[in-house]
Amino acid sequence: MDINGAVMLVTGASSGIGAATARAAAQAGARVVLIARREERIIRLAEELGQGVALAVPCDVTDRRQVEAAVRAAVDRFGRVDVLVNNAGQGLQATIDAIDPDDFRALLELNLIAPLVLTQAVLPRMREQAGGAIVNVSSGITWSTLPGSGAYAASKAALQKLSAIARAEVADAGITVSLMFPSITETEFVGTVRGSVEDARRMEASSGLRPQPPEGVADAILDLIRSGDEQADLVPEEFGGTLRS
Repeated sequence: MDINGAVMLVTGASSGIGAATARAAAQAGARVVLIARREERIIRLAEELGQGVALAVPCDVTDRRQVEAAVRAAVDRFGRVDVLVNNAGQGLQATIDAIDPDDFRALLELNLIAPLVLTQAVLPRMREQAGGAIVNVSSGITWSTLPGSGAYAASKAALQKLSAIARAEVADAGITVSLMFPSITETEFVGTVRGSVEDARRMEASSGLRPQPPEGVADAILDLIRSGDEQADLVPEEFGGTLRS
């Protein structure tokens, strides 16, 4: 897909990978709908990108009614929806015997069910347009068996399977569904995990991985949109990915 002129919805757009993706898309000529709960942040980002380029839509993506209203707002402003980037997500750091079931349910709502609901909300419009692109942001942690990461890795592994099947189901409509696998990224993510933030920081520090800038992930996401490839990753080869040192 040609990003220039496309209308792109980005969730989790208030910081990190989401904000970087919105900036990169705008620079590539896209019109961007910024979706996040932190209203002040996305309003500032929309002002930075320009009124004719960006629309800030405060939205809790775990609330179906808010999601549907956000998609309507995008169509009302820009007339179409060409791309969805499901980036909003959260971590959970706890060993199996310490995972709080309520925390796990909340994690699944955000990391797995919300991307499904957003996909369902944009698919009718994309089908009418006979084309579209959806990128779901997973995590390179799904390729590891790190103690304490079971709940988070499980949510992202489930997203991977859901994405693969969605890709097969909507291909005939000219819609691509792709997966992005970042590695450790320089964002607020670790400080917002459920469970033990301290354990999450220790795991990250001992991983041997150098945190990558979110702009690199954003560029890879745009490349996926352009190519329609099934997946891309920024995980170093020695950890099972394709990124060469």
